[in-house]
Amino acid sequence: MSEHDVLNPGQMPQNPEKATLEGKNKFMGFWFFLGGEAVLFASLFGTYLALNDSTNGGKSSEELFGLELVFIMTMLLLTSSLTSVYAMYHMKNNDFKKMQIWLGITVALGLGFLGFEIYEFYHYIHEYEFTLRSSAFGSAFYTLVGFHGGHVVFGLLWIVSLMIRNAKRGLNLYNAPKFYVASLYWHFIDVVWVFIFTVVYLMGVL
Repeated sequence: MSEHDVLNPGQMPQNPEKATLEGKNKFMGFWFFLGGEAVLFASLFGTYLALNDSTNGGKSSEELFGLELVFIMTMLLLTSSLTSVYAMYHMKNNDFKKMQIWLGITVALGLGFLGFEIYEFYHYIHEYEFTLRSSAFGSAFYTLVGFHGGHVVFGLLWIVSLMIRNAKRGLNLYNAPKFYVASLYWHFIDVVWVFIFTVVYLMGVL
C-alpha cells in the first residue's frame, strides 16, 4: 500500500503521523524548528521585561490593560487548542470528515482571537495614542504580542491550506503527518499565549 493511498478503517495504523519514515522525519524536524521558535520568543519576552517600565511619560501597563477582553481572547485560543485535539483524535480513528469539522472550528476560534486582538490594538492606538513608536514599552509590547499574532495568522493559513488541499483526497499516510504537525504548531502558539497573558497582562496590572 502506498502512503498516498486513502486509508480504510481497517488499514489505519495506531499512529499514522509516524507510520512512515517521512512522517518521522517531519516530526523530528518540527521539534528542531520549535526549539528555534522558543529561543526567539524567549528573547522577545526578555526584551519586554527589560523595557516595560520605559513609558517615555506615557501610560503604563496598569493604566492601559484590561483583563476582560484578554480573558475572552485567552478562552478562545485555549478552546481552539482543545478542538484541535478532537481533530487529531478523529484523524487517528480515520474519520476524515469529523477531523475536518473540528479543524474548521479551530480555525473559527482562531479568527475570533485575531479579531479581538486587532480591536485591542486599535483601541490602544486611537484611545490612548499608544503606538509602536510612542515608547520603548510600546515597541516591546507590539513586537511581542504582534509577533505572536503573526504566528496565529500563519497557523490558520497552514491549517486552512491543508484542509482545502486534501478535501477530496481524504486521509493517507502522506498527509496525516502534515495535519499532526500543524496541530502541534497550534498548541505551541497557545502555550506562548499563556505566557503572554501571564507576563504581559497579569503582571502588568498587578
